[in-house]
Amino acid sequence: MAIGGSTMRFGGRVALVTGAASGIGRASASMIARGGALVGCLDCDEGHLREVVREIDARGATALPLVADVSDAAAVDAAVAGLVERGGRLDIVVASAGINGVWGPIDEIEPAEWDHTIDVNLKGTFLTLKHATPHLRARGGAVVIVSSGQGTRSFTQPGSHAYACSKAAQAVLAKKLALELARHKVRVNVVCPGSTYTNINASGVRRSMDKITLPIEYPDGKVLLKEGRKGEPEQVARLVSFLVSDDADLISGSEVWIDGTMSLVMG
Repeated sequence: MAIGGSTMRFGGRVALVTGAASGIGRASASMIARGGALVGCLDCDEGHLREVVREIDARGATALPLVADVSDAAAVDAAVAGLVERGGRLDIVVASAGINGVWGPIDEIEPAEWDHTIDVNLKGTFLTLKHATPHLRARGGAVVIVSSGQGTRSFTQPGSHAYACSKAAQAVLAKKLALELARHKVRVNVVCPGSTYTNINASGVRRSMDKITLPIEYPDGKVLLKEGRKGEPEQVARLVSFLVSDDADLISGSEVWIDGTMSLVMG
């Protein structure tokens, strides 16, 4: 049973989930679709995206594949317009698309590599919300931005300069929009996962990390709540699903860390 009781908590609503081909985006799209929403699944990985949509449809839910690069303004505009044309409205946005990018000593990161990480993670979130907001204003709604513990509460991962900056900026953007859109009954929140079983590491490069490894000794033992395990995408998706539901109708402008206390001991 879903939080709040009904498994059809999103019946009649239309949702947009970016980064829906894998990881947290995929789990969130599936969970929201099972809750009764028509879900527009947006990703640049067309093969895996269509696989996700087939899985959702096979469970009796409804999804629409939206093939687009979140850093491409025209593509995002067209994708959002296509979803609204199909569903007639837009109620929920989950901005989950993101990459690790290049990690390494700052003097070894090229400007184009920095720009690519910022373009996908931060500009992609901006473009998603820029084109979704006019539709959300029409009847109210809910937004969740998937940020990270890195850049918001934890700063110990060496070399993650562009990634951490993009994630910190996402949290700031959410708070600014929470105030801007409150009068239109649109809520905006941020989830900050810790280490999670996703394929985001495949989207990154680690360069000369031996030069910048931090000489820090953490307390013995494991983070107790997780017993040393990474989080599962579905665990984050449950939080996302709660935050975009009516059960969270007074929550906006908030960051929620979901990492089993990891960022408290590794911050």
